[in-house]
Amino acid sequence: MSSDRIVGIDLGTTNSLVAYMQGESPVVIPGEDGSNLVPSVVALDQNNQPVIGNTARRFLIETPERAVYSIKRLMGRGVEDIQEELKLFPFRLADDLQPGEVLRIKLGGKTFTPPEISALVLRQLKRNAERYFGAPVTKAVITVPAYFNDAQRQATKDAGRIAGLEVLRLVNEPTAASLAYGLDKKQNGIVAVYDLGGGTFDISILRLHDGIFEVIATNGDTHLGGDDIDNLLITIALDDIQGDLGIDVRRNAEIVQAIRKAVIDAKIVLSSQTSIKLDINLPQGKRYQREITREQFEQLIQPIIDRTIGPVRQALKDAGLKPEQIDEVVLVGGSTRIPKVRALVKQLFNREPHTDLNPDEVVALGAAVQANILSGGSTATENMLLLDVTPLSLGIEVAGGVTDKVILRNSTIPASATQFYTTQVDGQANVAIHVLQGERELAKDCRSLARFDLKGVPPMAAGMPRIEVKFLIDANGILHVSAREQRSGKEAEIQVQPSYGLTDEQVESMILDSFDSAEEDFRQRQVIEARNEAGTILTALEKGKKSPAWGKLTTDEKKRIAKLEGALNAVGNEDDYAAIRKAIEALNQATTHLAELMMDSAVSSVLKGKTMDEVDMGEGPMAPHPVAKAEFE
Repeated sequence: MSSDRIVGIDLGTTNSLVAYMQGESPVVIPGEDGSNLVPSVVALDQNNQPVIGNTARRFLIETPERAVYSIKRLMGRGVEDIQEELKLFPFRLADDLQPGEVLRIKLGGKTFTPPEISALVLRQLKRNAERYFGAPVTKAVITVPAYFNDAQRQATKDAGRIAGLEVLRLVNEPTAASLAYGLDKKQNGIVAVYDLGGGTFDISILRLHDGIFEVIATNGDTHLGGDDIDNLLITIALDDIQGDLGIDVRRNAEIVQAIRKAVIDAKIVLSSQTSIKLDINLPQGKRYQREITREQFEQLIQPIIDRTIGPVRQALKDAGLKPEQIDEVVLVGGSTRIPKVRALVKQLFNREPHTDLNPDEVVALGAAVQANILSGGSTATENMLLLDVTPLSLGIEVAGGVTDKVILRNSTIPASATQFYTTQVDGQANVAIHVLQGERELAKDCRSLARFDLKGVPPMAAGMPRIEVKFLIDANGILHVSAREQRSGKEAEIQVQPSYGLTDEQVESMILDSFDSAEEDFRQRQVIEARNEAGTILTALEKGKKSPAWGKLTTDEKKRIAKLEGALNAVGNEDDYAAIRKAIEALNQATTHLAELMMDSAVSSVLKGKTMDEVDMGEGPMAPHPVAKAEFE
């Protein structure tokens, strides 16, 4: 076997797999125990040596403080990001962890970062592949959720590097699943990927155009999956044991993990059989025995699987599609084996989902297809697109001369990405789109690629227009940029053909410049963004003073607002980012009552003379968008 073989890896929350292309078909490589799935569990044995996969699972029962699972949830995240995870999982963080520092997890007497733990799983997959091929494996394609941000993707690449793998490409999991089914050969169509895994639920809508997959909408629930079903069954078992046998075993980690294993086995069996009997040894020589029928099981889990309906409908709405416009539905994740889940998916999309491939393996199989494309392929993939990456980030200039990156450096091409912007000035009719290439925070330090105007935007209050800017790099490396004001439908676009007229030395120089100047660039960006925010709140305050709500404030409230307005004006043009932010926060708090009064007044005006059935309540507040750089007439 060639040492240049590239494998495809699904680095999963619950299980991980490695696959390769065998002739015309992708195949999963089994582990030493013969299982295709390597549980994403890492433990330290009594000699502080790492144990991975099925062997590590027993540590969850016997010495849970020496084991960790679902580490994918922590990849590329900080302490402040993971408070929900800490409630749900027994992660033990290092005692001396500081805000902003990379997370470290305690296992026994050692600490590990999430990429280091993931690297141990990847290293096991690498060993499995090397044993199978009888040759070194050094290159891989690894899959990631479509919603993973840049930090999470970088953490995944870091894990690969630590494991001794050159990560040639990160592929979105829904794209990999679609590749596994050969849907790319259809050339055009809309694909929905319903992914109900162990810990998360994801729904992705992909548009396939000329063999290129574009993720057009994603949604999901990061705290919904097979684990919820397991936890529900565990809770029922624990309640039964306490109620029927008078034993409270909730604090007995070994018994709880034994119950966990039993209910997981039961869940799997009930996908193919109509009933199963639980039989678990308990302290004091007692046993817990209970028969569960598939009908009972489905009734119990109905509320859990129904939680996938909202995200599916929202993803369809975001994509501007009706269920009947979906051409193909792909199932991913072991929980989609449950007959009740499959029935729900069929009902949601009015069509039979693809079930030919093992839902646990489909993402890894797709990664293997992608790996085969990158390696030059066989006859099965020789006509498929050999993808490349963009060497530098691409973005646009926004208010204050700041660069807003739309497609990040090292993104796979063909690539597309969409960002939303708004205006900074009331009545703004034109928006100038300045397309940039580079890694610096400020537009003046990046390479200018093109400029064009979005004209004829209907006059609206600042912040009201919703401008969609879309970047698409096609298979030939040609960049297409379009801008569209969503409320009016006004649009403009340009084709940029430059792109990649930079030498390797120039690219390297631009990247090194971004590293050398990163601290000062970031400081300047923070100042500019703080000034922009200050301008926005001061403009809003001026409008508030002219509204009826202003007259409802007390004299003391008005005096306090005036004082804090003066303080913000005083620091607004300084270079002290922290001072501006502090003044903004103070004024924000002081004007909360004014904002509430203005909102009450606006709602009263809308509701006046209408029944509840006549009122359009909308979809909730729109998230703030970066302010586009303005050119107006």
